[in-house]
Amino acid sequence: MLRKRQPKGRATSGEAGDPAAALAAAVTLLARREFCSFELAAKLAAKGYTPDAVRAALAELIERRYLDDERYARQFVVIHAERGQGPLRIRRDLAQLGLPAALIETQLESQGGWAAVARRVATRRFGTAPARSWPDKARRMRFLQYRGFATDDIRSALGLQAGDIETDMDTDTDIDTDMDTDC
Repeated sequence: MLRKRQPKGRATSGEAGDPAAALAAAVTLLARREFCSFELAAKLAAKGYTPDAVRAALAELIERRYLDDERYARQFVVIHAERGQGPLRIRRDLAQLGLPAALIETQLESQGGWAAVARRVATRRFGTAPARSWPDKARRMRFLQYRGFATDDIRSALGLQAGDIETDMDTDTDIDTDMDTDC
């Protein structure tokens, strides 16, 4: 008689409520990469472990310092800042992972220097030449905004003052109106 095998990675019915089996699965996952507690709990639940077994495994991992949300948030901020992502995007991603807002803010503030990160990203993408026209400035601003940088950091990175944007828009509007009246 052939027995049907359990899909790989899923907990068997006997293991589903066993905290030791959930702990072993969690350690295997943590051996690959760092997880926050919310993310690891979701992975274990998806593998079929009961909520009680997951809670017991997480408590053991936290006690052993294998699982630390503060360390995870710190590494996440550093890695994503090096990738050229800004604080707004990083804040959103960490909040989606279920980390507390106070922890997120603490880690973002400790990173600091977001205008310098935005400047580095802009230089890497557009070079060192300044924007020559309003559409070019707008394109650079949209790019940095998409990457998750705040308006003040974008202005600082692109060497713009608060009034530059309105002044350039007024100048472009005047040129367009003059061209319409000449025709």
